[in-house]
Amino acid sequence: MISAAASHTLVLSTLLTAALPAVAADGVKLTEEKGKVRVEINGKLFTEYHFAGERRPYFYPIIGPTGASMTRNWPMKDGVPGEEKDHIHHRGLWYGHRHVNDAGFWEESAKPGVMLGKIIHDKFFEMKSGQNAGVIRSQNKWVKDDGTHVMTDERTIRFHNRADGLMLDFDITFIADKGDVVFGADKDAAMAIRVPETSRVERPKEKGQKTAPKGEGHIVTSEGKRDAEAWGTRAKWCDYFGPVEGKTVGVAIFDHPANPRHPTWWHVRAYGLFAANPFAQGQFENLPDKKTGEFKLPAGERVTFRYRFYWHLGDEKNGQVAQRYEDYVKETAGKLSAK
Repeated sequence: MISAAASHTLVLSTLLTAALPAVAADGVKLTEEKGKVRVEINGKLFTEYHFAGERRPYFYPIIGPTGASMTRNWPMKDGVPGEEKDHIHHRGLWYGHRHVNDAGFWEESAKPGVMLGKIIHDKFFEMKSGQNAGVIRSQNKWVKDDGTHVMTDERTIRFHNRADGLMLDFDITFIADKGDVVFGADKDAAMAIRVPETSRVERPKEKGQKTAPKGEGHIVTSEGKRDAEAWGTRAKWCDYFGPVEGKTVGVAIFDHPANPRHPTWWHVRAYGLFAANPFAQGQFENLPDKKTGEFKLPAGERVTFRYRFYWHLGDEKNGQVAQRYEDYVKETAGKLSAK
């Protein structure tokens, strides 16, 4: 026979143990697996961060507010009906650049005169789950295929658990730890995502068609530019929305006002590529000097760019994208001023 005190302890222990599964399923949970980090929000898969075995880290899949995937599946998943197989380097959500010190960190096949490079995961500084947010802090090396070290990046990626939408913050700091770093003036660069095929503004051309048929998706910027006219323009935010499995959903990218060259230019295409790119003014604005927009980071210095991704229901008005952008600015202002 056990004492009353022991019995009380046993009951309390049983109650606490029974409560653990509910607690574990709540909030943002990060789990490191082979070559990737699984991110769950309130017990459901949100995304996976693939950091090994590819030319650069990327996120795939990304599960949106309706439970449907919010990026094109190919090339990570083949055989999905209706998906185009263009631009194999458009993998989920990623950061890259086509010309950094004359090396390519965007594509996966070499171009004439440009050596390819890899963005290689080096280490995690922090991987932390939490009730309101989870965070990954990591270091990556940008290395040419001949072994030349170009620079280092440090990224802080924060996953939010909140009632007003699915949000991912991506802060990346470039460190010129091996000499000067020159980010070339190239449209194929920076913070990017490939949206689902059904959200495209234009569908693929069919045989004999001179122009691409209109899709059901739309693009809109904070400055009111829409669809194809949004490409190459500057704005604080840009939103890409359209039908996914029968429901209208969208993703917005917010350019933080503390970023160099804010508001950024948008390399956003009617076929589904969506990127915030502050490096290609000459190409975007069709200037005589196509090198306008080149960015030099002197040896020993560092620079940080900050972005937020926001997945929402409906169009930019239904999703209150403008208000969520203002919330982002207010939320981060205090943190930046405290540094």
